[in-house]
Amino acid sequence: MVVIRLSRGGSKGRPFFNIVVTDKRERRDGRFIERIGFYNPIAKGGEEGLRIAQDRLTYWKGVGAQASPTVERLINQAAATAV
Repeated sequence: MVVIRLSRGGSKGRPFFNIVVTDKRERRDGRFIERIGFYNPIAKGGEEGLRIAQDRLTYWKGVGAQASPTVERLINQAAATAV
């Protein structure tokens, strides 16, 4: 099964997450099919904290990829800020 989930990057105490499309059997930070965005939970004032490529998200959901609960929350958050 193909899933859309977070892959952790950054250093200790400064997390940074890529939003990736991957096979469910791969490790959290392992091989992925495509990177479709990022999430920076500690973004300061002028920094961009969340970016998702909506066209690629729509494509992957259209072919059956399922988003993790956290990514679903981030998708809803991005949609709310885009309006």
